[in-house]
Amino acid sequence: MMKNRNMLMLLASILMVMMGFGIAMPVLPFYIESLGGTGVHYGLLIASYGIMQLFFAPLWGSLSDKYGRKPVLLVGLVGLGIAMSIFALATKLWMLYAAQLLSGSLSSATLPAAQAYVGDSTSKEERGGAMGKIGGAIGLGVVIGPGIGGLLASYSLATPFIIASAFCLLTVVFVLLGLPESLAKDRRSEDIEIRFMQFRGLWQVLFTPLGFGFMVAFMAILGQTIFSSVFGLYALQKFSYGPEQVGAVLMAMGFMYALSQGVLVGPLSKKMGEEKVISLGLLGTSFGFVFILLAHSFLTLIAAVSCFILFNSLLKPSALAYLSKNTTGNQGATMGVAESYMSLGRVIGPLWGGMIFDVNLHYPFISGILILFAMFLATIVRLKWKIPPEAKELSIK
Repeated sequence: MMKNRNMLMLLASILMVMMGFGIAMPVLPFYIESLGGTGVHYGLLIASYGIMQLFFAPLWGSLSDKYGRKPVLLVGLVGLGIAMSIFALATKLWMLYAAQLLSGSLSSATLPAAQAYVGDSTSKEERGGAMGKIGGAIGLGVVIGPGIGGLLASYSLATPFIIASAFCLLTVVFVLLGLPESLAKDRRSEDIEIRFMQFRGLWQVLFTPLGFGFMVAFMAILGQTIFSSVFGLYALQKFSYGPEQVGAVLMAMGFMYALSQGVLVGPLSKKMGEEKVISLGLLGTSFGFVFILLAHSFLTLIAAVSCFILFNSLLKPSALAYLSKNTTGNQGATMGVAESYMSLGRVIGPLWGGMIFDVNLHYPFISGILILFAMFLATIVRLKWKIPPEAKELSIK
């Protein structure tokens, strides 16, 4: 009973902080424009967040192995709250960059610590479902937040950021008073090496038994961001849709994301195992790209996007559960490296999608089909050869 209560509190914390994050995000392009910025500045701001996460997430994951999950989780929440306050007070473009860099470096502590908390608190059989519930809480927050943010922006462009900061503060109090530590002192890694992620380290871990899980985590976000970075422009150029239609499609996508991760991934993982769920997610995501290209009306586009995100959403929690189950120690470090791989996907996906969209509006989706289907074939070969993972502690040098 106590374990279930702690998990519910963790999920509620993630939901609140993601609502705060979601409240602010739809307003950011207009905020940039009001301060004299352009689309280039928006792209740089988004990329800078991903780059900070790429380097800092392993650091926070390792710190959570040494000092516990709760302090690191609190650092992430406080960092995001401070960053949202700076956004609200910004009067110059450089202040937006300062806020985004701070947000990426500190808030990147939140998810590795939360995922490691799940690893501490669940059995191997329960882990896939628990990771999926974290994804469901993230998805629900991202669905609810933007709608609230749009309404708040009618008062002023700074108001959503003020409310987002308040959400973070509320969550800090919630975690500080109500969420117990999951990593006992006798299980902490006192001699762990604390360091920022290096590209050499990212490359090296691919050749460990955990490399498969890291690659799937990267592919999940790469496919998702290739889609999300160009979908609005694609809908405008191909269907002449405006913000209302695009918003409706993305809302349907958000609900499907929450449904898939919060409800489906757990039972599927128990029945099939993570690697088979991953192969299903890769195949379904590649076909989702196909269906998006074939969509010819508003309803068929909603159906295609829903299919795409339904299968894509299976990948991240399954990859994280696979990594957690095959790591005997240093859960935080493993989740931190996984977050870096996902951050790498958040950087490469939009850059790649935007670049080839300018050549042909269909090319991003065609590239998604080829990349995800190639990874699906590699996973099938892995399953056929029955390549066994080895439970081990993560070592990055």
